[in-house]
Amino acid sequence: MLKLPYFIPAVVTLAILVTTNAFAQQQRPAAAADSAKRALALEEVTITGAATHFAAPVDGTTITSGRRNEVIKPREVDANLAQNNARQVLGRVPGLMVWENDGSGQQINIATRGLSPNRSWEFNVRQNGYDISSDPFGYPEAYYNPPLEAVDRIQLLRGGAGLQFGPQFGGLLNYELRRGARDRNIEVETSNTVGANGLFNSYNAVGGTVGKLNYYAYYRRRQGDGWRANNRFSVHDLHTNLHYRLSDRLTLGAELTYMTYQIQQPGGLTDAQVTDDARQSFRGRNWLSTPWLVPALTLDYQASERTRFTLKTFGLIGERNSVGFVAPITTPDTVNRRTGQFAVRQVDRDTYRNLGSELRLTHEMNLVGGLRSTLAAGLRLSRATTIRQQRGVGSTGTDFDLSSANGGSGAAAGRYAADLSFSTTNAAAFAELLLRLSPRLSVTPGVRAEWLRNTAGGYLSLNANGSANALDQASTRRVLLYGLGTEYQVSEHTNLYANYSRAFRPVLFGDLVPPATTDVIDPNLKDARGYTAEIGYRGQVAQVLRFDVGYYYLSYQDRIGLLRQALPGGQPGQTQQLRTNLGDSRTHGLEAYAEFDLIHGLTRDFTLPHLDWFVALSLLDARYTSLRTFSTTGTGTNTQIVETSLQNKEVENAPRQTLRSGLTFAHKGLSLTTQVSRVGATFADAGNTASPTANAQAGRIPAYTVADLSATYKIGPRDRYRLSGGLNNVFDARYFTRRAGGYPGPGALPADGQTWYLGLGLTL
Repeated sequence: MLKLPYFIPAVVTLAILVTTNAFAQQQRPAAAADSAKRALALEEVTITGAATHFAAPVDGTTITSGRRNEVIKPREVDANLAQNNARQVLGRVPGLMVWENDGSGQQINIATRGLSPNRSWEFNVRQNGYDISSDPFGYPEAYYNPPLEAVDRIQLLRGGAGLQFGPQFGGLLNYELRRGARDRNIEVETSNTVGANGLFNSYNAVGGTVGKLNYYAYYRRRQGDGWRANNRFSVHDLHTNLHYRLSDRLTLGAELTYMTYQIQQPGGLTDAQVTDDARQSFRGRNWLSTPWLVPALTLDYQASERTRFTLKTFGLIGERNSVGFVAPITTPDTVNRRTGQFAVRQVDRDTYRNLGSELRLTHEMNLVGGLRSTLAAGLRLSRATTIRQQRGVGSTGTDFDLSSANGGSGAAAGRYAADLSFSTTNAAAFAELLLRLSPRLSVTPGVRAEWLRNTAGGYLSLNANGSANALDQASTRRVLLYGLGTEYQVSEHTNLYANYSRAFRPVLFGDLVPPATTDVIDPNLKDARGYTAEIGYRGQVAQVLRFDVGYYYLSYQDRIGLLRQALPGGQPGQTQQLRTNLGDSRTHGLEAYAEFDLIHGLTRDFTLPHLDWFVALSLLDARYTSLRTFSTTGTGTNTQIVETSLQNKEVENAPRQTLRSGLTFAHKGLSLTTQVSRVGATFADAGNTASPTANAQAGRIPAYTVADLSATYKIGPRDRYRLSGGLNNVFDARYFTRRAGGYPGPGALPADGQTWYLGLGLTL
């Protein structure tokens, strides 16, 4: 049942907005009433100077009608783009949870609606509409994110996004990269930023249109020492896209993205160490590297005025390599007094080889009452392979070094302790119909059929005699997703929307691999499934107020985890861990966003400067309705295992309150933004451990408040000269957003304290 604290603000806010809009409608001249009689469609709504917009009902080949969506334009945000500061760039997205433990800014870890932010894996992460994560169905972690300086806009589509893009509960996160100028043969851009802790970022791009060819290419170099000790990073990004217009209807494209980086991982701290000095580090030998190559070929064919086809064929050649001392923070990484050397480090390596193709169609037709409706449909085929080599015995050195990777002793020497291969083959067909029932009312039914086959082979561990504990598994399943959205046009620029859609989270590779040879996998292990329902009211009033207020309910069923049980046929007291479906959770809450142009709204004089105030608020309650766990009593042969339930425990990494608010002053070429983020406390584990454990891997994550200040000044035609700068974490708050149980270093992972940046850009 919806709790009173959520019910009151949801109803009151909706009532105020509907009443305000109704009053505004009454004040409009009769001509406005005449225009309202026409077929109304909420096109992309924009307030001058705003950086966040609502998409049109049909955005390219994507239907967005009837579900919550945001379109964010990073270059229109005053933010630290040089370090991909998601807290700033996506600050207007209600309920955004950001793991801020990567000082390099390379890994964007975000989520909404109480889901896990781990490398954004609850989203279907794409670039220009194609996959960029390791394996969306087997290992959906996004080790690569494009530099936000190169991004034209970010599409964030929640609710029923899974029907068009995949099964993820979080929805779609799509980075659309910039293209070359269409009115110039060549345009050259350079932007160089320096900052605290040795930060240097250089973004250089060239683009334009020559005849029928549009081209764009960039190279970005970023390096720094990091706010914490042992947090050096070096990042290189290279991208080029070419689009050749063969005719007025047909355009062919080719894109290539390459990224490589080396990041030093400072590891976790205990809570006491965070309080004493959050900048310290006790892990100086931990490194991560992920070279990433993403090629893509595209075809865009406008078959007729009403029919459009797009075909994207894409691939991935990537790696994830790490070397380090990965013991809990309570185990010091010290030099052996007898040998004068550090302990050997652990080496883990992944290799990814993916290939996929997706065909999409949009077709407009006149159906009910002659009103134009839109069909969006498509087919997808993909195959992803992963080679995973783990627990190799690495060097005793301090630098990034994979050359000594081997494992075992005796007959097992020279081999990784675990060597596995995984594959995912996926085929999908999907269709949605935006059906206009009247000039104001539309419904959008949709369906998606997924076919998946996963395989896992290799060995989990080695015995002293060189024999291997083999793994050989395969599973095939068919999943049908469906949903229904609806939208009612209250006025020319506001609408009510509602949506219900099914989602599922496939069994991942990590779920198929037991962490120890004595652990077992439930042969009946099944995908996590559930649904999202949402209702909201959004739009624009009098060109000075933009808002989106809604309520959602997310049901996450058959969560996967570990359960301790007695060893079948074993001696008394012997146990094993079973990886199985543990239970369900539900999350519901209020999401509210509003941005008001204060000066123009009060004076109605649009020649005056802008002073925009925005608020993004999330109030949620995320709890387990059932979650099997265990407790033990007795010792030795008298050990008794009692299965219990974590019913009513809060879901981890799901703060009950998240509030981000800010002011933007803009006049002519100057823009200045201050933003304050207040994120409530949350738990790091499903058991809701309140007091931090000795190794800091479990315990409460305290609430925190952090402020940011950024400014941009643009001069000359086409913003030829740009000066930017700012302070992140203005008041040098000490906080952390994540407790890690393993990689990238067990313990509490502090966020950066106060840092500054200053950039100079030139476009010719």
